[in-house]
Amino acid sequence: MTLFFYTLIAIITFFAFLHAWASKEFNISRTVVINRPKDEVFNYVRQLKNEHTWMPWFVQDFEGVLKYKGEDGKLDALLYWKGHKLFKEGTQKIIKIHQGKIIETRFLIVSPMKTVILDYKGLKEMDENKTKMVWGVKGGLAFPFSVIALLHPIEKAYGNDLEAGLKNLKNLMEVKNQYREPSVYR
Repeated sequence: MTLFFYTLIAIITFFAFLHAWASKEFNISRTVVINRPKDEVFNYVRQLKNEHTWMPWFVQDFEGVLKYKGEDGKLDALLYWKGHKLFKEGTQKIIKIHQGKIIETRFLIVSPMKTVILDYKGLKEMDENKTKMVWGVKGGLAFPFSVIALLHPIEKAYGNDLEAGLKNLKNLMEVKNQYREPSVYR
């Protein structure tokens, strides 16, 4: 019984040490250049209703319900979801918007575990038809996620999703305006 007790204390101490040593916060971002005017890109990405077309978390793993509250694309607009495979239930709220430049939203994931993540998108005009966009997420890591992040880095987990989302957005924005209705032949 004493050996079991000491082994248990050693394991708990080991995980407590790992948690104390591990980073408790993350901030990951990726960048893309989209061949469209900045205002057009900004007006598309600020709309919560458009996110299911390019964000990988909604494109790949979502089979549930989406509900919207408030004026979409404006401060305090809210998206509620339920039925995501990984992030079961939560909300996303626009908390900061600087016209044409910055959009910040707060994700509150309620289930399976309460988590708050800040999502930000920054846009910069490179020329008349070229926009540089930075998309990032930042947040905190509570135990046991801080220890898990030592084995499976958050940079790798979220970074790949950010790259995929920006690729989806770039393709969507550039192809969306490439094709026009065929004219009527006479």
